[in-house]
Amino acid sequence: MTAATGRGPAAGDTGPRYAVVIPTLGRPSLSDCLHALAAGTAGGGPGPREIVLVDDRPPHDCTPLDADVPDAFQGLVTVVPGCAAGPAAARNTGWRAVREPWIVFLDDDVLPGPGWAADLAADLAAADSATAGIQARVTVPLPRDRKPTDWERNTAGLATSQWITADMAYRRSALEALGGFDERFPRAFREDADLALRALDAGWKLGVGRRRTTHPVRPADRWVSVRTQAGNADDVLMNRLHGRDWWGRAGAPRGRLPRHAAVTAAGAAALVCVLARRPRAAALPAALWLAGTAEFAAARIRPGPRTREETVTMALTSALIPPVATGHWLRGLLRHRRAGPGPVGSPPPAPDAARPERPEDRLADPV
Repeated sequence: MTAATGRGPAAGDTGPRYAVVIPTLGRPSLSDCLHALAAGTAGGGPGPREIVLVDDRPPHDCTPLDADVPDAFQGLVTVVPGCAAGPAAARNTGWRAVREPWIVFLDDDVLPGPGWAADLAADLAAADSATAGIQARVTVPLPRDRKPTDWERNTAGLATSQWITADMAYRRSALEALGGFDERFPRAFREDADLALRALDAGWKLGVGRRRTTHPVRPADRWVSVRTQAGNADDVLMNRLHGRDWWGRAGAPRGRLPRHAAVTAAGAAALVCVLARRPRAAALPAALWLAGTAEFAAARIRPGPRTREETVTMALTSALIPPVATGHWLRGLLRHRRAGPGPVGSPPPAPDAARPERPEDRLADPV
């Protein structure tokens, strides 16, 4: 597709003014996202005044984005180049390219629901001046004819996650005050929690709105759970920036890293003993490694569909995940050993006394 600028018929002149920013790698889901967004604005409510697609593919990939722009958005869509540095950097590029007072960040694989624009307008109108951001209510559809797989269960966790930028509206003045997303987070992981915690620490509020968005489970291969262990390095950065209590503040599950480290240590000890030709000494750590790996695999197999394919995948990846997770954690300790605070936030303006705050608009208080 080619870049386009200017306002078109989808940009309403009444109601809250906002722009939509979508970082993308050119996945086929981008067209579905744009069409769902167009359908969500057709039922009433002001449409976006600008839509910015941040092309975050590597710079050497010069092919145009393969996206079908709905007729309602002709003249609204602008494609800007990213730097292939991940979604945090791409979102910063996107929101700095627009001038609207609100920026709605969408992932390129979500589907805004019917009436999305009208509900968004209500969300933004209800926000007082101290509200930095308003999150959508995200739904992850799961199979009805069988139990979900391990990957499907992991994706379903997005439905209860706080502050995820799958569909998150931020006030432009808050982004400017906070310095935007911390670009040291290179993946779609923890960069949204970091921004939210900085906002709360600076005295801003975050809310949950009424608009709804669907986040389908995207296709994935057998090894996806192994690749996602790279996020353990980002957890190290979160520890450095927000202290070890950030897990509770962000409502994030702690995971199994301590167990993974113990299983990895047992396996490494058994290997060292074998290489030293001390098979008897290797017996105990090998047994501990086998027991830990079997327990992990069983915990992942038990709630799933238990098909042959899923069982084989869980068995193979359960042996790989502990050392991979531990390796990424150690890499994070090394890389972020001198990490300082992220962009410094300034306090928000005083709340608008003329607009009473609703309990459902507040997600968390500053701590």
